[in-house]
Amino acid sequence: MHDEDMPDAATAYDRAEREVVYLLTDPEHSQPIWSVQDMARELEMPDPSIVIRPLVRAGLVNLTSEGHLFATHAAARMVALVGHVV
Repeated sequence: MHDEDMPDAATAYDRAEREVVYLLTDPEHSQPIWSVQDMARELEMPDPSIVIRPLVRAGLVNLTSEGHLFATHAAARMVALVGHVV
């Protein structure tokens, strides 16, 4: 059916959250800092705060007053332990 081809909204949201954490914990860039605008372009989302705010509340992402994001130690450790899980 056509419905089976379309991803569930929750699944897409979860995928976007994982992508943010993975981008912020990229081992080749030693825990990079991203601007919210750059993250929006990378994720192709007009409003990435929908994904970013819950990650901040969960303690996985820090958001500076200047609009920059970086992973917390907890997020970096979680990714180091489990890797990039699909």
